[in-house]
Amino acid sequence: MAEEIEEAKKENEDYSGSSITVLEGLEAVRVRPAMYIGSTDIRGLHHLVWEVVDNSVDEALAGFCNHIEISILPGNGIRVTDNGRGIPTDIHPKEHVGTIEVVMTKLHAGGKFDSNSYKVSAGLHGVGVSCVNALSNKLIVSVRRNGRVVEQAFSKGVPCGPQKDIGPSDGTTGTSVTFYPDDTIFTETVYVYETLATRFRELAFLMSGLRLTLTDERDPEKIQTDTFCFPGGVSEFVRYVDEHRTPLFQEPIHLVLPDGQFPLEVAMWYNDGYQENFFSFVNNVNTYDGGTHVTGFKTALTRIIGKFAQDMPKGKKEAQITSDDIREGLTAVIAIKVSQPQFEGQTKRKLGNSEIASYVNSAFGAKLEEYFQENPSAIKVILDKVYNAAVAREAAHRARTLARRKNVLESGGLPGKLADCSSRDPKLCEVFIVEGDSAGGSAKMGRNREFQAILPLRGKILNVEKASLHRVLETEEIQNLVNAIGTGIGTEFKMEKLRYDKIVIMTDADVDGSHIQTLLLTFFFRYMRPLIDEGHIYLAMPPLYKLKVGQKDTYLFDEDAKDKAMAEIADKKNVTITRFKGLGEMSPEQLNETTMDPKRRFLKQCHVEDSILADQIFSMLMGEDVEPRRKFIESNAYRVLNDLDI
Repeated sequence: MAEEIEEAKKENEDYSGSSITVLEGLEAVRVRPAMYIGSTDIRGLHHLVWEVVDNSVDEALAGFCNHIEISILPGNGIRVTDNGRGIPTDIHPKEHVGTIEVVMTKLHAGGKFDSNSYKVSAGLHGVGVSCVNALSNKLIVSVRRNGRVVEQAFSKGVPCGPQKDIGPSDGTTGTSVTFYPDDTIFTETVYVYETLATRFRELAFLMSGLRLTLTDERDPEKIQTDTFCFPGGVSEFVRYVDEHRTPLFQEPIHLVLPDGQFPLEVAMWYNDGYQENFFSFVNNVNTYDGGTHVTGFKTALTRIIGKFAQDMPKGKKEAQITSDDIREGLTAVIAIKVSQPQFEGQTKRKLGNSEIASYVNSAFGAKLEEYFQENPSAIKVILDKVYNAAVAREAAHRARTLARRKNVLESGGLPGKLADCSSRDPKLCEVFIVEGDSAGGSAKMGRNREFQAILPLRGKILNVEKASLHRVLETEEIQNLVNAIGTGIGTEFKMEKLRYDKIVIMTDADVDGSHIQTLLLTFFFRYMRPLIDEGHIYLAMPPLYKLKVGQKDTYLFDEDAKDKAMAEIADKKNVTITRFKGLGEMSPEQLNETTMDPKRRFLKQCHVEDSILADQIFSMLMGEDVEPRRKFIESNAYRVLNDLDI
C-alpha cells in the first residue's frame, strides 16, 4: 500500500504543463473530426462538399457569382468551381504567407468575419473549408484572379509547398477546389449522386437565378449531369413540393421583401389535403426544426386570415377557427437572410434570434394583407377551406363528447391490447407494433417481459394522408397506438412523456406487411415526426428463410443470403429450406431468436435524409393522385421482384 501511495505522489509531481497536449493547427480536426463535421460516416463525407459549395454560394449571396460547377471525379474526389472573385492571392499581412494558405489551414479564418466582405453567409463559423483540407488526402486550390492562375496543393491539411503562379488566366475569375477525402478517417468514401443533386436543387430554388451544374465523371462511359436553375425561386420550390397534390388556386402566393433589415422571401400554396408543410431556411441553411422566423410567419398568417374572416357570412362565422384550421392543407417555404444568425445547436437546425419573430410577423403580415386586398378571390378560397376544417373539427368534437369517448390527446389510459413491460424506465424499454393477433400472441410469449412490450394492431390503420386530424383522432387503432407511446401527437406532442426508447414496427415480410409499414411510417412522419428525427422508430427484420443442414438451423434474411448459403453447401442431400409466410408461423422461440432478442436481431433505424423528398414520396404513395403512384411502382418493380411470394 505504501508503494502505491509513493507511486501516486510521483505521478502527481509529473503532472505539469508538459503533460497537456496542445493540438496545433488542423491536427485537432484530424483527431476529433466528428466535432467539426458531425460524423465520419456517409453524412460526414457529403458534409465536406456542403462546406466547399457554401463558400461559392456566399460569393453568389454577395452578388459576385452566378454559376457553380460540382464534379464527382474518378476515385471519388470532388471538384467545386465557381465564377466568383477568387480567393485573394496576396501575402497575408499578419501571417506572412499566401492568403490561400491562411484560408485553407487556419480555423476561424475567412472573409465571413469581416462584415464588409460578406453581409450574410451560411458558413459563419469559418472552420468549413479548412476542415475539408484537414480531412483530405489531397486538396488543390486553383484561383483565377487579376489575370493570373495561382495554385497551392495540400495533403492532410499540410501545404505541399507555397502557392505558385501557374500563368495567365483565360480572363475569367473564380476559385476551384479539388479534394479527395481521407479513407483512413471516413468509414464510407463513395459519394451518392442523388444526395448531392437533392441539395443543389434546393440551393437553386433558394438562390433565384444561380445555376448549379452537377456532373458524375466516375464512369467515362456513363457520365451523368444535371443543371439546376430556377428563376422563379421559392415559388417554383412550392410547386415542386406540391407536385402530387391538388392546389386550391392556380398560382402560389409569392411575397418578396428584399430591402428590409432581414431580406425575406415567402411562397405559400393551399391544397385540398389535410397536412401542413413548412420548409424554412436561414442564409440557405435548412432549419429543419424551424425557429423564430417560422413563429413570426405563423403568427402573421393567423392574424391576417383571422382579420379577413371577420367579413365572412354570419352562417359560417358560427364556427370558431383556430390556427390549426388555418394551416390545414398549407405548404409554405420561408427563406430569410440574417447577418448575425444565432442557431440553437451546432447543427443549425433552429433559429434563435428573438428579434426575427417580430420582424417577420410585422413585415410579412403587412405584405400578406396587401396581397389579399389585391387578390380577393384567393382569400375567399382559403377562407372556405379554413371554415370547412373548423366546422368538421367542431362537429367531430361534439360527436366525441356525446359518445363520452376520450380524445387521444387526453390521458385515456393504456389500451387493453397492450402487453406492457415491467420496467418503468423509458430508456430501457421498447414496444413492438405487431400485425394481427396471431403474430401478437407469438410475440407476447417470445418477448422479454422485463423491457419488451407488445401492441397488436387489428388490420391496417387509417391512411392519414387522406384524412383530417379529427378523423385520425377518432380511429381506435391510432388511439391505442398514441396512448401506448404516451407523447400525444401534433401540437400536443411532448417528447418527455415517451414511454419507450425504441418503437419497433414488426410486420410480415410480404406486400401486405410493407403496406402496413408504410401506413405506420406515414402516421409517424405526419403527426409524431420528432420520434423519427430523434431515432426512436425502427423496422424489425424477420428472416425470410430457415436453412436446415443436418441438425443445424440457419436463418436467412434475404434472397442474396439464401443464394450465397446454398452455393457454399457442397452436399445438398441433407438440406431443407423453408420460407416463412408470416410472423404467425414462427414459434415464440423462433421469433425471439431471430427478430426480438437484442443480441441476435437486426433492426433498421428510420431517419429522414431529405424531408422534401420524403414529403413527396408519402404524398405520392398515400395520396389521391393515382397516376404518379402507378409510374413509381412500375419504375421500382424490379427492386422487389425477387422478394415477391409468387
